[in-house]
Amino acid sequence: MGRRPGVRIFAKLPAVLRSTLLRALAPILLVLPLIGAVAPANAESLFLLAYPRQFGPLPAATYDDAGARIGRAKLSIEELPSGHVRLQTDSGQHDGARTVATAELAPVVPGESLRLVAQESRSLDENGRAMGVLTVDHLAGVARCRDGSGRTISEVALPDEDRVVNVPLNLFFLPLVRGETRSLEFQLFLCRPDARLMDFEAWLQGGEAGSGGPIEIRYGPDFGVASIIARSMAPRLSVWFDSTSPHTWRGHRLPLYSGGPEVLVVRDDVTSQSLVED
Repeated sequence: MGRRPGVRIFAKLPAVLRSTLLRALAPILLVLPLIGAVAPANAESLFLLAYPRQFGPLPAATYDDAGARIGRAKLSIEELPSGHVRLQTDSGQHDGARTVATAELAPVVPGESLRLVAQESRSLDENGRAMGVLTVDHLAGVARCRDGSGRTISEVALPDEDRVVNVPLNLFFLPLVRGETRSLEFQLFLCRPDARLMDFEAWLQGGEAGSGGPIEIRYGPDFGVASIIARSMAPRLSVWFDSTSPHTWRGHRLPLYSGGPEVLVVRDDVTSQSLVED
């Protein structure tokens, strides 16, 4: 294809005139790519989460892998003056290791759906020393790892399709509990051994809606065809719900902190034996 007429005319001009014109037009040429450009919209989480049915603190306890009670725990959901919803879990050992995880969500359709705004997780080791802070800022589109003093040591830009859900899994997993889908794909942000986003998948492990017993949703790393092998070596990660009331959280199982012991967090009116069979 031949050059456009304007280009051909410009090419026939004397070299000195071409150079003079380019210098005169340079400021305009630099600005032209910006004219008409649309500023990027605020980053946001891809997922809409169900609005909670219950608010307030829910007393719970922390158990070790052998079923012994090792400390207090709590799950609380509250409405903030801004209209946002804050969900927090607090679990750990008596006077020892502890993790407090918090999520803030903004209403999309009040009373029906929420979207994640921010997530944070703080951990203490068995000696009560701060291990660091993990934060996810969905509006700024960035996730950060901070050391025990609060200094940022690494950060990761969130992808355009932000699928990071670290904290409010009791809300995120509800479509599985209600039988609306067979699996959910999402990402976790991790700080150890280094800052990274990791693909995860959640699925119905056991139980049936309306059965009267617990429904277990299990989740683990998504490595495609290698997932079965990878999950056999990964910590067991589960969230349990009430089969007669899908919004009702019964408990969850996860490492107390990254690389820490596996614990079971169970609400006070539920026995750990009623959840764990394996």
